[in-house]
Amino acid sequence: MDEAGAEEGALVAAVLAGDDRAFTGLVERHRRELRVHCYRMLGSFEESEDLVQETFLRAWRGRGTFQGRSTVRAWLYRIATNACLDFLDRHPRRPRPRDAEPAQRPWPGSPPADVPWLQPYPDQLLEPIASDGMEPDVAVVGKETIELAFLTAIQHLPPRQRAALILRDVLGWSAKETAAQLEISVDSVKSALKRARSTLRTHLPERRLEWAPSTAPTARERELLRRFMDAHDRADPAALAELLSEDVRMTMPPLPFWCSGRDAIVAFAAHAFGPGSPLYRGRWRNVPTRANRQPAVAGYIRLPGESVYRAQALNVLRIEDGGIVEITVFEPHLLAAFGLPPTLPPDSPLGR
Repeated sequence: MDEAGAEEGALVAAVLAGDDRAFTGLVERHRRELRVHCYRMLGSFEESEDLVQETFLRAWRGRGTFQGRSTVRAWLYRIATNACLDFLDRHPRRPRPRDAEPAQRPWPGSPPADVPWLQPYPDQLLEPIASDGMEPDVAVVGKETIELAFLTAIQHLPPRQRAALILRDVLGWSAKETAAQLEISVDSVKSALKRARSTLRTHLPERRLEWAPSTAPTARERELLRRFMDAHDRADPAALAELLSEDVRMTMPPLPFWCSGRDAIVAFAAHAFGPGSPLYRGRWRNVPTRANRQPAVAGYIRLPGESVYRAQALNVLRIEDGGIVEITVFEPHLLAAFGLPPTLPPDSPLGR
C-alpha cells in the first residue's frame, strides 16, 4: 500500500471509531469535486452547496456501512448521487418550453428552454478539483462539461439518465462502476446512456464538439470583454452591436425573458438605457470575473443621489469566432461566491 493509501486507511479506521475530526478531514478533501458533481446534477449553485452538506451528513450517519471495497471517493460519490436523485424525486422539474413569440416581443429565433433554477458557478471554486494527491485520477473540470449551454442541455434529461451520463461521459467511470453507483445493471446503464446521449444531441449548440477544453482566456477574448465593459459603461448600443453575432441570444434566469438576434438585443439595450429608464442617468462600474469557464462581468450602478455602486447583474458570455453568441444575465445575489461585494464605493479599485 502506498503512503496515500495508508493515510486514508488510518483516517477511515479513526472515522469508524467515531472520530469526528478524522471524518471532517477525510471528507473535506472531496468537497470541491462533490460540489461540482451536485451542481451538474441540479444546475443550481446554492442547491449544490446544500446537497454536499446532505452528503456529508449521510456519510457520517452511515459511516459504519463503509466496508473498504471501494475508495472513499467512490463511496462519497454514491451518497452524493443518491442525495441528488432523492432531491429531484421530491422536487421534480424539467425545462419549460417558451412561446415562440413572447407577447409584444416578436423577435426572431427559436425560443430557448426556460430553466429558471439555473445559476452560475464561480471559476475560483473550480480549482483545484483534487484530493491532495490521494486521488490522482481526479481531472480538472473541463470547459465543455461546465459551460452553461451544457448545464442547460443536461437538465432536459430524466434524473437517472443524467446521473448515468455524468458518471460515464463526464467523470469517466466504467459501466460496471456506474452500475454499482446507481444500483442498477450494466445493461440498464448502457440503455440509459444511449437515450441520454441522443437527447443531449438535440439540445446542445451545433458547434458543441468544437468547444476547446482550454480554461485560459485568449487575448482576443480579453479584448472583447474589455470592449463589452466599455460599451456597457457608456450605455452605447451601437458599440455593443459590434461585439454580437447575428444570431446572439440573451436569457435572464430565473425570469422568463428571452431575446434573440443582434438587432433585437441592441433594441433592448437602447430601451433599457434610454431616457425613460431609471438606469439612464446612472453611472456604471463593471468588474470582470469568470463563471463556468466563461468570461463574465459583474455590473454595478450608482444612481443619482446615491453614494455607492450597487450590484445590478452578473453577465456570463459565450464567445465563438470572436463574437458574443450568448449572454446569460443573472441576478447579483450570488456575487459573494465570486469574492465580490454587494456594493462598491466610488473610489473602489475594483472594476473600471
